[in-house]
Amino acid sequence: MSDKIALITGGSRGLGRSTALHLASKGVGVIITYLKNAEAAESVVNQIENNGGQAAAIQLDIADVSQFEAFAARFKETLDQKWNRNSFHFLVNNAGTGAHSSFAETTEAAFDKMMNEHVKGVFFLTQQLLGIIEDGGKILNLSSGLTRFSIAGYAAYASAKAAAEMLTRYLALELGPRGIAVNTIAPGAIETDFGGGAVRDNKDLNQYLASNTAMGRVGLPDDIGGMITSFLVGDNQWVTAQRIEASGGYSL
Repeated sequence: MSDKIALITGGSRGLGRSTALHLASKGVGVIITYLKNAEAAESVVNQIENNGGQAAAIQLDIADVSQFEAFAARFKETLDQKWNRNSFHFLVNNAGTGAHSSFAETTEAAFDKMMNEHVKGVFFLTQQLLGIIEDGGKILNLSSGLTRFSIAGYAAYASAKAAAEMLTRYLALELGPRGIAVNTIAPGAIETDFGGGAVRDNKDLNQYLASNTAMGRVGLPDDIGGMITSFLVGDNQWVTAQRIEASGGYSL
């Protein structure tokens, strides 16, 4: 069993939820954040604890930097009360939503939302927590396959994710002296409620994406949760500043 602790933003559903459950199954203590759905977050915590693991959930709006100082204080209290620790090992910057509109129709508000969630939030939350991430820890920033291949309607979202990928490189450079490995995980199309559940619920879209994927299907949350877990708990400390795509071989 691991003695490690992970923070997963946006852990109440989708890829974050799968990652939390997979990490807990390996003995990693898990703290997830959620935006609004406290019931869903508590369900994840209960499932982990019913299986013998340890978990907690804390509310956080990743797009609101003004919350980060208070969040960090509550996070530290949770570490102390539940694990008798003052530090943690793995940070998975997963929280965020998508936006689909043509470039011509994208509003400033929609653009700002993507940047606040996927760039500014990741930047300043990571900064806020730097003092309690263990030397030799790992940070994973979630990106998207859309930074490699282009699908019309995702200009703002993909631009934000591309910025997060560049941030990964700079974090890897500046945190390298502490032995902290920082990488990007870029999922492809996944069957979740992301983007209104289009990949999961639109049969034609699902089949189109599957037909362009080497593995012959679109991804499932557990494809990503399992991959992230193997990367975090495995012996990968020498891998840093990398973009690792988990898309089943889409658009090769």
